Amino acid sequence: MKITVVGAGNVGATCADVLAYREVANEIVLLDIKEGVAEGKALDIWQKAPIDSYDSRTIGSTNDYTKTAHSDVVVITSGIPRKPGMSRDDLISTNANIVKSVTEQVVANSPNAIIIIVSNPLDVMTYVSHSVSKFPRTKVLGMAGILDTARYRAFLAEALNVSPKDIQAMLLGGHGDTMVPLPRYTTVGGIPVTELIDKDRLDAIVNRTINGGGELVKLMGTSAWYAPGSAAAQMVEAIVKDQKRVVPVCMSLEGEYGIKDCYLGVPVILGKNGVEKIIELKLEESERQLLEASRQKVKEVMDIYDASAK
Repeated sequence: MKITVVGAGNVGATCADVLAYREVANEIVLLDIKEGVAEGKALDIWQKAPIDSYDSRTIGSTNDYTKTAHSDVVVITSGIPRKPGMSRDDLISTNANIVKSVTEQVVANSPNAIIIIVSNPLDVMTYVSHSVSKFPRTKVLGMAGILDTARYRAFLAEALNVSPKDIQAMLLGGHGDTMVPLPRYTTVGGIPVTELIDKDRLDAIVNRTINGGGELVKLMGTSAWYAPGSAAAQMVEAIVKDQKRVVPVCMSLEGEYGIKDCYLGVPVILGKNGVEKIIELKLEESERQLLEASRQKVKEVMDIYDASAK
């Protein structure tokens, strides 16, 4: 089993490290355009294998995609990160060109791979990669929902003083300020969260989740990496080990939730074939309205990309 992570920055290196530590694959290739960076980080990860007791071999490459050939899963983290004052949408032109180029190389060297997109703006970069690859929509997925639900669950665990392991949650929509958290589908040890916390506090947590990425950018001056890298690794593990995990991922919708020709986060069953099944939740009218607002926002950015690509 072979995994490639394109982009050896903070997110990509974290993802590769988590994959190695969990022994998700025999071989993990880390690739970057900066000379020596991927090789150095891959070597560093390999050198701690005796300390952390894992066998996964990490290999670095400077822009040599032949070393990624025949990968089963490819994670694309390439692109510039957000800076203070920037929205995810501000990254579209630069990152679209990068994701397009990377996807072309991935298809040429690993035509049977499943692609996971982490680059921002996430939903539109998933659209770019899917369009370029011409892979089935079940094999080009965006990592957003796992990260967003993780932030939501972490904030809830802190507020309720409980273990984050006992919190289950789901959300829909785009990655950013139009995501649609679903408190009705949030439980703590099987107990509906609405029985454990008042509405005002829950609304505040939902709002903090929506702005979770921006909060970290303000604190650090750049995008997060530990949680995004780990979230991408979780998706890879679910695919490689055929775990049939129920998680939210970004993908092309073809009528689900009444939406076509848009890329949004929805709950799916994730296994060896990528998306094995899309789960359609029964939404209340208020939730449908929020999802429609999210669709409109994502479609606007998709249209901006389409116009610039002509």
